[in-house]
Amino acid sequence: MLFWIMLSGDFGLLNLTLGFVSVLLAVSISRRMDVVDQESQPFHLSTRLPMYWAWLALKVVRSNLEVTRRIWTPGKCISPNLVRLKVSQETALGKVIYANSITLTPGTVTLAIEGDEILVHALSRADAAALQSGEMDRQVRELECGCLSPPVSRS
Repeated sequence: MLFWIMLSGDFGLLNLTLGFVSVLLAVSISRRMDVVDQESQPFHLSTRLPMYWAWLALKVVRSNLEVTRRIWTPGKCISPNLVRLKVSQETALGKVIYANSITLTPGTVTLAIEGDEILVHALSRADAAALQSGEMDRQVRELECGCLSPPVSRS
């Protein structure tokens, strides 16, 4: 609402009143439709997100350089494989963040989330081993709950 007021530049009583009423109406309809829930903006992650984004950006850059090296290196540096990973995330949001983080990292793609497992296609055995080490799982778990995750048995 404040953003709308700033953009319109019109501070007349009629516009402010009608704007306020429209916001109340939209919120009321959304609540009655039951579309306002815990899956909206995850404000509880806001303080930890910048550090996670920085870590993920560094991971993406490193993986990008590694994939580029594999492509340019003659010989068989690529060995595609599928790997199932156990996840320690407790919420659907945590699992989705983990799956998306895997997909954002060059050389790996999340294919499916099934219960407490994620199916991943890795460009090489090294990429699969990096995921199986659990570093990304721990980072997402720490983002999700603000605590370090217990070791998860890898399969």
